[in-house]
Amino acid sequence: IKKHCVAQMELVKEAGKEVKREYCHEVNDDALRADVHAKCYDKAYAIARTGSADKHWRNESFKAICEEYIENLPEMTEEQLENYTEDQRIAMVKRYYHDVEKEAMRRCVLDEGIRLDGRKTTEIRPIWAEVDYLPGPHGAAIFTRGETQALVTATLGTTLDEKIVDDVLNQSKERFLLHYNFPPFSTGEARPQRGVGRREVGHGNLAHRALKRMFPDNFPYTCRIVSDILESNGSSSMATVCGGTLALLDAGVHMKRPVAGVAMGLISDEGAVKYAVLSDILGDEDHLGDMDFKVTGTTKGITATQMDIKCDGLSYEILAKALEQAKQGRLHILGIIEETIPAPREDYKLHVPRLVTLEIPKEMIGAVIGPQGKVIQGIQEETGTVISIDEDEKLGIGKVEIASKDKSSIDAALAKIKAIVAQPEEGEVYDGTVRSILDFGAFIEFMPGRDGLLHISEISWDRLDNMEASGLKEGDKVKVKLIEIDKKTGKYRLSMRVLTPKPEGYVEREARPRREDRPRREGDRAGFERGPRRDGDRGNFERGPRRDGDRGPRAPRRDGDHGPRTFTPRNRED
Repeated sequence: IKKHCVAQMELVKEAGKEVKREYCHEVNDDALRADVHAKCYDKAYAIARTGSADKHWRNESFKAICEEYIENLPEMTEEQLENYTEDQRIAMVKRYYHDVEKEAMRRCVLDEGIRLDGRKTTEIRPIWAEVDYLPGPHGAAIFTRGETQALVTATLGTTLDEKIVDDVLNQSKERFLLHYNFPPFSTGEARPQRGVGRREVGHGNLAHRALKRMFPDNFPYTCRIVSDILESNGSSSMATVCGGTLALLDAGVHMKRPVAGVAMGLISDEGAVKYAVLSDILGDEDHLGDMDFKVTGTTKGITATQMDIKCDGLSYEILAKALEQAKQGRLHILGIIEETIPAPREDYKLHVPRLVTLEIPKEMIGAVIGPQGKVIQGIQEETGTVISIDEDEKLGIGKVEIASKDKSSIDAALAKIKAIVAQPEEGEVYDGTVRSILDFGAFIEFMPGRDGLLHISEISWDRLDNMEASGLKEGDKVKVKLIEIDKKTGKYRLSMRVLTPKPEGYVEREARPRREDRPRREGDRAGFERGPRRDGDRGNFERGPRRDGDRGPRAPRRDGDHGPRTFTPRNRED
């Protein structure tokens, strides 16, 4: 850093700019400090030990003590005016009073074991929770602990809703998302919200880590949790974790185990000779205390932690006590969660999209998608479903996901995809469509993308002279049976007549062997002998003498002209 500072100063000199900065030490008045402590400490201590859970009343009461002292300040002496101004004196009073308020709260906890809201050090604030709180979301819950309240919703989506992570060293997809919102009205403020701050990022990340570990591994849906803090007085991130568990269970997500969280605090004197570990701390206990230790987990263990400390360090004894106390508080909260919703919802809500996953051969992915996606888009338009296809390179398969709120739509899309990837089997009966008609038969599309020949002899048991007698037209729907798959060419032979009863007295024609199955006729022409070769004996058809030299005049050769030659026709005598 020093090297960078030197380079910056050299750049300032080259630019011809002079850095003008004035700094003065903080102004202090020891006599004023002592006077503030003497006149305000007992009043602040009395408010700290009242045990009121109303933070607004408590804050107003602390504020009134400071304002009363400022109103009764005497006129400044000449000595004081030489050292600081009136505004600086008021600023010093507020700073000294903050130290008095902090000392009063800490001594009340250490000496009497009384917290600001009257709880014991190990006591959790009253909890009220309810699931299915909103009718619209796929899962919804409200979780209230003291003066902290979180409204949490869970939404289930398809793989198309996954978050694509495209970092320099990490390319992946995230199927479990969590958003933490802390609006200003939750703390009684009317300021505008300018966007996501560090609080939203940090608290959301902690809650995400806490719940993600208990999210089912093979859950087919993409899940998004949104936590809106409606009221805040400490541990809003832990309320998000507890409310998130309730919302997931209400949405029908079978978590590995429910998750709860609690924030631990610490009050200690100089050297930590005397200390107190606080469970479920308030906002003021976080502000005036030495530690904010958030612990989330299940009945079996911890899923995530986060610690902020203002002291020099923690001893093993303090840390062990904090973890044990956090465990007891966590188990207490998990018991309330279990009372609210003992198990995940057995079935998803009616407006949750239903998902069906189908595995297809890797080489059939292109057939399902079709050229420029026409096939899959057509299926989605016809059935009203949302279809996504992913390739699993490790298993060498394609995973097709079909989503829709209507089960019949899913079944229709599933049938179309199965028909595309299905392999034709001899002896099976298919519903086909006449695609083209020729003189010897018709081509029938009996499966998507698969055509077979329906020969004229396989249409009816009666002999048909032509295709007009069959009555088939392009676009007709017919039922055919696959009677043969050519092993060499892979062509399909279809039949309609085998699906109807054979007429009485019908005489089956002897099947003629296929051309490739017939024996090769070497020298045997089945009674059709060519006879002896007539070498030199042409009967009455003599060629006559050769007319050598009688070729007619040849056109003169044109040098450089390689075009067509000119021939003079010869007269041939009959």
